[in-house]
Amino acid sequence: MRRSVRIALGCTAAALVALAVSLVLPGDGADASPAVAATAASHGATAHTVLASAHASTGPLSAEGQRNRAAQLALWQGRYERAEQTYAHYRDATRYPHESRPLAEHPDQVRPFATISEENKLRNAKGEPVKGLKLRTTQERVFASGPDTVKLTLTAVDDAGQVLPLVISSASAQSVAESKVLAQAIQVGLPFEDQGQGADSQAGDGTYSARLNPSQQGFASYAGTIRVLVKFNAQGEQGLAHFDVVYNPDVPATWTGVREAVEGGSLNFYLQVQVNQPGRYVASARVDDANGQPFALLQFNQPLAAGPAEFKMHVFGALIHDKRPAFPLRLRDVEGFLLHENRYPDRAMMARREGNIHTSARYSVESFSAAEWSSEERERYLAEYAKDAEQARTQVDRYSRR
Repeated sequence: MRRSVRIALGCTAAALVALAVSLVLPGDGADASPAVAATAASHGATAHTVLASAHASTGPLSAEGQRNRAAQLALWQGRYERAEQTYAHYRDATRYPHESRPLAEHPDQVRPFATISEENKLRNAKGEPVKGLKLRTTQERVFASGPDTVKLTLTAVDDAGQVLPLVISSASAQSVAESKVLAQAIQVGLPFEDQGQGADSQAGDGTYSARLNPSQQGFASYAGTIRVLVKFNAQGEQGLAHFDVVYNPDVPATWTGVREAVEGGSLNFYLQVQVNQPGRYVASARVDDANGQPFALLQFNQPLAAGPAEFKMHVFGALIHDKRPAFPLRLRDVEGFLLHENRYPDRAMMARREGNIHTSARYSVESFSAAEWSSEERERYLAEYAKDAEQARTQVDRYSRR
């Protein structure tokens, strides 16, 4: 009985040792000598001593072992390259803080106040496109507050871009219900003209223009979407055009001035404001160099209390070092709004500040720090990406050894 127990135990130990060898050496399983495991098992060796003996006794790789090793090496080389690329991409993308970025990264923000222009095929009453007819529209802005006005234009053209005669049959501005709550509808006439007066720039050019002035046209107490509907006739075809403007009657804050300061190795512009309504304010500004070249996009996003306050617009030192703009810098095209979370409209606009609003002093590039941006989040991500790369590199080194 004892002998049978010893035999059973001995077999179990041998099986466990053999299993240990196969599990510990998954990449080199074809290289390990079966004699190593059998010999070690017959002497009651542990999994640790079997592993050591297997590495010490492995001879030249078999053809299958070479293929396995090459496959593992290729796998880990690919992972290492991707890990290095991820690390480098994140490091370079976060060299500057979020609020101070090259303007080249945001081409849509270079000219934020450009008129919105569209050209679409004219569609008939059935919604079908009319061959040879297009509708060209322009709109000054989408968001408006307080005394803001919005110029709208309408032109019919053919496929070659030639202006066609247009007859406006009716045009109106009306409120758009945004919820199930009952509210009194607002609708007022809005004349579109081509007489070179009011909103129209040139008489008889085929472009019909109107200016929406919500605070003076019945929307002074309304917050929401104002939809302008225009019915017209072009070449005997009936058409309908619409424009949407998101309006808020409140002006949450007003601009009062600008100052600048070199602080912490960077150049800061402080936009001074008088806050009428406390809350989270979001603002953006553009910076050009002395030659008029677009340089930086600056952003602000912080809660402010009522009263005098400042929007800190940060030109990061390393950005100046890397791009080497010609001084003095010009701060231009500033926009800001009070963010209304979880409601519509979601913002109340401050007055636009178009064009150049401030010119900096002249500085040498050496006046600013070349150090890259650092934050707890950035350092944590860089450490994780570096760890991934190091783990992959270790495996590459392992499978590169002969």
